[in-house]
Amino acid sequence: MNQTASFSDPRLAELDGFTVTIDAAAERADIVLDRPPYNVISMGARDQLRLVFEALDEDPRVRVIVLSGAGEHFSSGGNIKGFLEASPEHVSKLAWNIAAPARCSKPVIAANRGYTFGVGFEISLACDFRIASETCQYALPEQKLGQIPGSGGSARLQKIVGITRTKQIVMRSKRISGQTAADWGIATECVADAELEAVVSALVEELRGFSPLAQRTAKKLLNDTDDALLTTAIELEGLNYSRLRQSEDFKEGVEAFHEKRKPAFAGR
Repeated sequence: MNQTASFSDPRLAELDGFTVTIDAAAERADIVLDRPPYNVISMGARDQLRLVFEALDEDPRVRVIVLSGAGEHFSSGGNIKGFLEASPEHVSKLAWNIAAPARCSKPVIAANRGYTFGVGFEISLACDFRIASETCQYALPEQKLGQIPGSGGSARLQKIVGITRTKQIVMRSKRISGQTAADWGIATECVADAELEAVVSALVEELRGFSPLAQRTAKKLLNDTDDALLTTAIELEGLNYSRLRQSEDFKEGVEAFHEKRKPAFAGR
């Protein structure tokens, strides 16, 4: 059963345009952008989202985090006027805040439908999995404002789809559909709009079935070696493999395999 999350940090006493609930039985936390109709993400919300991801990362009740938007759209992006009002110091922290899902050691799923623009696209790119509905449209429209993406959007996108397709999206402010995003490898998959929540819930359950320790290790390894030399990546993979060989979860996984039963991972 979902319960509204409470945080000890006074900066999270009143959330700015989003809600956070925890279903302890499902080991799931839901962050829902909720500023209708387009779920615009304010400057203050970016700071709070970082703090929430950090708090949920430390919460033992949570194994998987889901980021979604209320209604027909994930988010049309940021508060445009807020960029002019924000101090240079504040603006310099935007990319760090929006990268919070990537730094979080737990799996993070973005459920994208409708408009997923600007910072909405950028924070989704920082998640581990992007499940797009058939109504989803991704875009980085900053060129129309005389700007460029400022929270990691173009950098992450270029890693995924290469420079040619990134220029198409960034320099021409082109929208791409959820299906195209799946075809290009931006979205994990594209599903019927009515099935989005069910597919996300199934993915949460799938991820819960793995060792928490192995999941955390895999996520950090993949993120850390994304721009590493192949030889460095192989070396780090071997070191992490060796470390996991000593874990209780690995011992349990091997025993469960031979006993033909479902493993009961403890995260140790």
